[in-house]
Amino acid sequence: MSDELELLKKRFVELYGKADRGGYFTFTQFLGLAEQSALLEALPRTRPGSITLYGGAEGAERVIARFGVEEEIGYDAPFPIVTIKVEPLAMRFADKLTHRDFLGALLNLGIERSMLGDIVIRVNVGYVFAEDRIAEFITGELLRVKRTDVKASVTYDLPEGELYRTERKRIQIQSERIDAVVAKVFSLSRDDGQSLIKRRLVFVNGKEIESVSYVPKAGDKVSVRGHGRFIYESFDSMSRKGKLNAVVSVYV
Repeated sequence: MSDELELLKKRFVELYGKADRGGYFTFTQFLGLAEQSALLEALPRTRPGSITLYGGAEGAERVIARFGVEEEIGYDAPFPIVTIKVEPLAMRFADKLTHRDFLGALLNLGIERSMLGDIVIRVNVGYVFAEDRIAEFITGELLRVKRTDVKASVTYDLPEGELYRTERKRIQIQSERIDAVVAKVFSLSRDDGQSLIKRRLVFVNGKEIESVSYVPKAGDKVSVRGHGRFIYESFDSMSRKGKLNAVVSVYV
């Protein structure tokens, strides 16, 4: 693990200790997958309810960790997260905008990645989860994404339906090993699936997976950098050729 993540682990322990001793909530900034894995390593045994992860909406991949137990502190503290809607001023003349376009425009304003959560795109409109302290800056300064003039505003109304949508997919696998499941979900070879794990690119419930023989449990959220995410549901039957028929829900 890099020196940066080692320092971050010490920071997690410090924040957890402050909340535990001081009787108030403490928060991290937004954590990516590697940082969430470091959090689990830094604090493997904690009291139930003392760590809560949230990214602005159910299903978010980048999350903020809140340390503290509500019943002990005596009040609830909301996560310092706002949703910023970024939409083209003239939709019919707008470029086709991607996640990279929205993120690049935000980073070009000098905003650190740790202050930004997920960016979800629906019908060429970006929904950006960000720390509340930079909301006013973003809404005042983000005027263009790629070559498209945009308007950025804080919103409390997310698109109808689930912002994070999934599609159920049936797969046939030789075994429930993580390398076999990942390979089949993303139409890769078994060797490619194993390579992703060896390159430390596969995470289950925020924890980095080190063994290709790991067997996911029903409900596990699997994230594969560069490919996507899915929820492993279960296998429900055996094919005539001896393969397992399994079901996953793939984020789209």
